[in-house]
Amino acid sequence: MAATRPATGSAEPMNGTVFGVIVAISFCHLLNDMMQSLLPAIYPALKSDLHLSFGQIGLVTLAYQITASILQPLVGLYADKRPTPLALPGGTLFSLAGLTVLSAAHVYWLVLVGASLLGMGSSVFHPESSRVARMAAGQRHGLAQSLFQVGGNAGQALGPLAAALVVVRWGQSSLAFFALLALLSGAVLWNVAAWYRNHGLGRLAASRKIAEGVSLPQGQAARGIAILLALIFSKYVYLASLTSYYTFYLIQRFGLSVQSAQFHLFAFLAAVAAGTIMGGPLGDRFGRKYVIWFSILGALPFTLLLPHASLFWTGPITVAIGLILVSAFPAIVVFAQELVPGKVGMISGLFFGFSFGMGGIGAAALGWVADRTDIDTVYQVCAFLPAIGLLTALLPDPGKAGRPA
Repeated sequence: MAATRPATGSAEPMNGTVFGVIVAISFCHLLNDMMQSLLPAIYPALKSDLHLSFGQIGLVTLAYQITASILQPLVGLYADKRPTPLALPGGTLFSLAGLTVLSAAHVYWLVLVGASLLGMGSSVFHPESSRVARMAAGQRHGLAQSLFQVGGNAGQALGPLAAALVVVRWGQSSLAFFALLALLSGAVLWNVAAWYRNHGLGRLAASRKIAEGVSLPQGQAARGIAILLALIFSKYVYLASLTSYYTFYLIQRFGLSVQSAQFHLFAFLAAVAAGTIMGGPLGDRFGRKYVIWFSILGALPFTLLLPHASLFWTGPITVAIGLILVSAFPAIVVFAQELVPGKVGMISGLFFGFSFGMGGIGAAALGWVADRTDIDTVYQVCAFLPAIGLLTALLPDPGKAGRPA
């Protein structure tokens, strides 16, 4: 039914950037990802209370990320064919249920159930909200994607901080308090869904007609998507090493307390948020391929230094890694959307889902490595992953994709 009402958006300028909608969706992204990031933030407590191995911790991440990874492209593909604005507020109920289950999970299988429900919440939120960001972008697609994603990165940074200040002090049951944030997010998304129905669909249809005029042959577009997915692999497997095991690395190597290690993780995730802000606007101005080159390969010297750094330098190095490495993601998503015009939901779901899946598989594999060697080996192995960024040289150059507007 929603698809029959895009004409109501004809009175609204199609090429203007609707910052109110972008800020609203970014704020909900902050709430969503803050709730999601509480899961890795409580790993030390779960490991101690439930006597889990690193491999079992990795499987928790895998359950969360694979659930989101499998469902996100399907949700995006369905939304392209049959837009459902009310899916945005409805999806928040999965996150609420996931945190509620985790707050009372005192056996391992319940932790896996709670993690899977969180993944389902992300599977609905990310492709649909990325479509909304595209609708509201006007001609500033990179900026809109950055503002949308920085909300998520800020939420990921606040998760460990909230865990250090609240969960570490009051325990696992305090997760139920954070579950209430899903209700706030649902209220905001209800209003976003109304704009989506009344204006967004018409704007998206208009931008699709323009994009189809500069599209590539199918074979070249498929090659470009495959290369971009390879870059996502290198990026998110490395990020999984820090989001899942950085606190353990600091505790084991430098003898930090859990709370101090959480503050270090917060600093890293804050740098990730700052890097996300940079990537989209720079891609709009200078070209997305340049941003991808800088983001992937620029992090390589720092990832090679990290395993050999002292505590004094470990913090600045990980901040630099977060700042540089993550700036590619908005440019990659917009580049991919321009390679395959008319499939915004599917492409958004594919890339968000693939990033979640690679993070989950990477966390599980790195947990296996840590159990059989030590946590230092994880960062020695991952140090070379950004070198995969050399594949950027093979990306096609379709009309506007990868060029300044």
